[in-house]
Amino acid sequence: MAKILILGAGISGHTAARYLDRWLGKEHQIVVVSPNARWNWIPSNIWVGVGQMTEEDVTFDLAQVYGKTNVDFRQARALSIHPEGEGGNHDPFATIEYTLPGKEGTIERVSYDYLINATGPKLNFGATEGLGPDHGHTVSVCTASHATEANKKLQEIVDALKRGERKTLVIGTGHGTCTCQGAAFEYIYNVDYILREAGVRDMARIVWISNEYELGDFGMGGVHIERGGYVTNGKTFAESLMVERNIEWIVRAHVKKVEAGKIHYETLDGQFHELEFDFSMLIPPFAGVGLKAINAAGEDITSQVFAPSGFMKVDADYAPRPYAEWSAEDWPKTYQNPTYRNLFAIGIAFAPPHLISKPMQSANGTPINPAPPRTGMPSAKMAIAVAESIRDMVRGAKAPTQTASMARMGAACIASTGSHPLRGTAVTMTVFPVVPDYERYPMYGRDLNLTFGEIGLAGHWMKSLLHHTFIYQAKMQPGWWLLPD
Repeated sequence: MAKILILGAGISGHTAARYLDRWLGKEHQIVVVSPNARWNWIPSNIWVGVGQMTEEDVTFDLAQVYGKTNVDFRQARALSIHPEGEGGNHDPFATIEYTLPGKEGTIERVSYDYLINATGPKLNFGATEGLGPDHGHTVSVCTASHATEANKKLQEIVDALKRGERKTLVIGTGHGTCTCQGAAFEYIYNVDYILREAGVRDMARIVWISNEYELGDFGMGGVHIERGGYVTNGKTFAESLMVERNIEWIVRAHVKKVEAGKIHYETLDGQFHELEFDFSMLIPPFAGVGLKAINAAGEDITSQVFAPSGFMKVDADYAPRPYAEWSAEDWPKTYQNPTYRNLFAIGIAFAPPHLISKPMQSANGTPINPAPPRTGMPSAKMAIAVAESIRDMVRGAKAPTQTASMARMGAACIASTGSHPLRGTAVTMTVFPVVPDYERYPMYGRDLNLTFGEIGLAGHWMKSLLHHTFIYQAKMQPGWWLLPD
């Protein structure tokens, strides 16, 4: 009997667990470790953050769902992996620390034959002084509870606007190396919509601040789309949306420090600026969760297994080279660790070989460039591929059988710009491939027949439908495997 240990139960980890349970659960052992008691459909947190949904609408109890399966769920956080075992015992294991009430702080060893690192990111609010809802001066929509608190403060702003007070709202990224601009992008348009619905939009100044070189970069080096027989870029598309809604924007910006009511930021030209605000939602940078790797002799080999960012190394080409020499072939295909063949990393937990957007530094040497996105559809696709490979390896395959390179993978994104069954809108965009491939598509790096974007009410209906579809699927309701991931 093989034992498969999955660290993390977000989109990628839970997807891998669902499929492995379906394929192997009755014959082999599957253990899922997550510090969180509840699963969160993160794309809908932006609606929680403006009061259109509640925390209950976007979360559910993991233990209850796994209780209907063959999965052994443990509410705990992973501390370290020991891929060579310990001393004379070569059986690999991981150490975990329980977060379950009543067992908090209890340390346990969990052995494995195969391990999937799906721990996701550490929300690194500490990278920017004064950033974040816990010890800073900004709110967040990165978790459902953060989004609930964001909405509470937003409603206070709405009340003040109704009293005739003018307010400044700043939304975007809180560091020069952030990823996940898409969540902030959705949130700013939903805030704009909420203020319009409340009849107070004219009293509010809304400002977008981002580390993108241009609007519409999203950490993907921008995108070109064909509309009405003409090719336009994401910059023009994104700028038009902001102009139509009277949203100001600041790009090429690194937020250095946040004080109460004031953001200090540096721009790519090396200049330093200040921006006053009454409400601010800034996405933090991501880092690895801090997993350690220890060899059989008890020596720390974290730097061999993980990149400096804390994300796990996989079958990517990490050799440093100039931007002009980067290739789509650098990106991982199987997500298998090159040293320990029974280790895999998926979703945000794997270390990208390099940025997708062109690396930039300010005149002062400060990196100001978006990190590569690895969430949503790509996370699910690589999770399924790794689950299939492990299934086949358990059954005798000598190597991974499936691939899911982001340079050979498309992604669809539906970004809400206002939630209402009749007046809501959303941007619907597809990109193929996620990582540009200029050898196959020399002009734009992507296939324009499969890369497009539209905005309208139909997009809102689609996003709403997908919310309910993915919640149903994640709860492993009858026939869940028939639904697209």
